[in-house]
Amino acid sequence: MSIEELKIELIDYAKSIGVDKIGFTSASPFNELKNRLKRQQELNYQSGFEESDIDKRTEPVRLLEGAESIIAIALAYPSKMEEAPAGKKGARRGIFARASWGIDYHVAVRNRLKLIEEWLVERVPKVKLKSMVDTGELVDRAVAERAGIGWSGKNCSIITPEFGSYVYLGEMITNIPFAPDSPIENECGDCTLCLDVCPTGALVQPGQLNAKSCVAFLTQTKDFLPEEFRAKIGNRIYGCDTCQTVCPKNKGKLNWIHEEFKADPEIAKPLLQPLLNISNKEFKSTFGHVSGSWRGKKPIQRNAIIALAHFKEVEAVPDLIDIMKRDERPVMRGTAAWAIGKIGGPLAEEALTGAKEVEKDEQVLSEIEKGLKLLASV
Repeated sequence: MSIEELKIELIDYAKSIGVDKIGFTSASPFNELKNRLKRQQELNYQSGFEESDIDKRTEPVRLLEGAESIIAIALAYPSKMEEAPAGKKGARRGIFARASWGIDYHVAVRNRLKLIEEWLVERVPKVKLKSMVDTGELVDRAVAERAGIGWSGKNCSIITPEFGSYVYLGEMITNIPFAPDSPIENECGDCTLCLDVCPTGALVQPGQLNAKSCVAFLTQTKDFLPEEFRAKIGNRIYGCDTCQTVCPKNKGKLNWIHEEFKADPEIAKPLLQPLLNISNKEFKSTFGHVSGSWRGKKPIQRNAIIALAHFKEVEAVPDLIDIMKRDERPVMRGTAAWAIGKIGGPLAEEALTGAKEVEKDEQVLSEIEKGLKLLASV
C-alpha cells in the first residue's frame, strides 16, 4: 500500500470512529510560532499551565525521533444545552463553559488517537507515534491551522467552516511521511466582536491573548481572585465562552453530534449554594468526569461564592457566614467575607465585625475590610 492510499484509508477510518475532521501537516518546525511564544513570555502573557520549553512546543523532532508528519484531528462539541434549567432567587445557578460539558474531552480525544495508533501499528512496520491532547508539548491550534482543520481566529481559537470554533483538538506525530494538507483561508475579515466583548480585555489584539487576565484562566486559579476581576466573572464557575458565543462563524452551529459531549444540565449549570459545602467525595462523584474538575473543588467553590455575590443572593448569606467563620482555607473565608459585604442584608455587618475580631490571617482580614467598605458604600 502506498502512503497516499494509506492516508485515504486512514481518513475513512477516522470518520468511522467519530473523528469529525482530520488533517495532515509536516513535522517541520513552527518557526513563526516560536517567535510569538517568545514574545508572549517577554510580556508575561503565559498562563503557566503550558509547557515552558518553547523548543519542545515548536520542534516536533524533539518529541519523536525521525518525525516526518503530524496528523491533526478535531471533534465537534455542542454550542447549546438542551433543556437548560433557569436560575432564580433562592436557587441561583453557575455555568461551566461548553468545553466542560459531557465527559472530559481529554479522554474522548485520546481514545480516538489511541484507536488511530492501533490502526497504524497494524499496517505500518516500525511505525513511530506520539499523540497528545491539550496538555502535550505542541500547540494544538498551530498544528490544526497548518493541517487545514481551520483558521486561527482573532479570539485565538481554531475556527472551522463546518463546526465553528466549537472543536476539541488533538494530534499525533509520526515517522510516516504523509503528504501535507493546505491551510484554509482566514475568514475573520474586519470583524472584531470577540475583542470588543472580552470581559477583561484579555484579547489585547487580534490573535494575541494575555492569558493571565482571561476569565477562562482566572476561574481555574486557586488563590484569591484579584478584586478587579470579580465583577467580570459573573456566574461562571469554570471557563468562559464569550469570545465564541459572539463569533458570527458560530451562528447556527449546534453540533449535537456526540452523545458523550452533551450536557447534563444539573452538572453543566449547577445550583450554587450546594457547591459551598460539597465534600471531596461528592465533588468527585458528581463532577469528576468533566474537564472542569481537573483543579479540584476549591476554584469551583471560590467562583460559586463570587457568583452568589454577583446575584446579591441574600439567602446565601448564612452559608457564607458559616464559611467565613469555620472554613480552614483562607481563600474561602476571605472570599466569603468579601461576598457578604457585596450582598449586604441584616446579618452582614455583625458577622463581618465579629469575624474581624477573631481572624488571624492577614489576607482574610483584608477581605473582611473590603466587605465592610462595601457595606458602608451602599
